[in-house]
Amino acid sequence: MIEHHVGHRSHKGVFVTTSSFSAPAMDFVRHLSQRIILIDGAALADLMIEHGVGVRVSRAIEIKRIDLDFFDLS
Repeated sequence: MIEHHVGHRSHKGVFVTTSSFSAPAMDFVRHLSQRIILIDGAALADLMIEHGVGVRVSRAIEIKRIDLDFFDLS
């Protein structure tokens, strides 16, 4: 599929899958003069979490520390 799009005045591109890319596909992209980014399912999930797209907080952790201003230490 990638080879059909290469050479049509494209200089860069992104291919996304929810699965994974085969080793030959990744090797093919590595040797192209165009800049092609492959985003597999794991990277896509990481990006979704990082940017808050299609996700929601299921649990938050609260960390507390002593507020020294609350106590009169003089």
